[in-house]
Amino acid sequence: MTEQTITNAIAVRDTGPAAMVEQYRSDYAALMPSHINADQWIRLAVGAIRGDKNLEQAARNDIGVFLRELRTAARLGLEPGTEQFYLTPRKSKAHRGQKIIKGIVGYQGIIELIYRAGAVSSVIVEVVRANDSFQYAPGRDERPVHEIDWFGGDRGPLVGVYAYAVMKDGATSKVVVLNRDQVMQAKAKSDGAHSEYSPWNTNEESMWLKTGARRLAKWVPTSAEYVAQQLRAQAEAAPIEALASTTAESMPSPLDDTDPDAEDGVIDGEFVEDEVA
Repeated sequence: MTEQTITNAIAVRDTGPAAMVEQYRSDYAALMPSHINADQWIRLAVGAIRGDKNLEQAARNDIGVFLRELRTAARLGLEPGTEQFYLTPRKSKAHRGQKIIKGIVGYQGIIELIYRAGAVSSVIVEVVRANDSFQYAPGRDERPVHEIDWFGGDRGPLVGVYAYAVMKDGATSKVVVLNRDQVMQAKAKSDGAHSEYSPWNTNEESMWLKTGARRLAKWVPTSAEYVAQQLRAQAEAAPIEALASTTAESMPSPLDDTDPDAEDGVIDGEFVEDEVA
């Protein structure tokens, strides 16, 4: 979707946010990775807006911002209005305190991008609660041992989160373990974390999971960087002529040149080294 398209969308904003998504269905479909079902993606986006009056009003306050956030979700190939890609209303100083739509990559979105790289067979991200049994000694244990009494009642408050991946060759990636203080430090750096609509307040456990998933993403290939590695390997093994038809556009590129969530540190296809969740 071009800037001109967004300008045209603003000019006819009275048709409503959901109708605007339908109107630009083909533009969004053109941005999506080939494996994404465009019809399902559109249904999710429309359903998220129509099903929440606060979201719908925030989208109406600035249709252009709303459409740009959806454009980011489409480029990443993530489902809007789900735990892959949250749509949240956020107050904007530029809009005199009015709420606008903010898109946030969720923990399931990060995990999807890790899987999409093709280097892992499974990703494990779990929270630990006070009444769980958790054991892990780096250098001694390959993976954590986490025992949960699923039928014993209250598991207690959140005390930690861990994450690791099992690679295609069976090896275990670096194991990431974070305690409450470390998760709270990430929360403190997250813009809008104290907003009533922030996932930190509406779905706290998912944000703990996201914090663990983001930290893991520094240690395993993400889709964009893994594709780059594949291209380099191809270049070394194949004749130049055979590579002439292999372009960046023909390869999956779910992490694009946008910044879908500045507080998440997703920039240029990689997760930057800050600790913001």
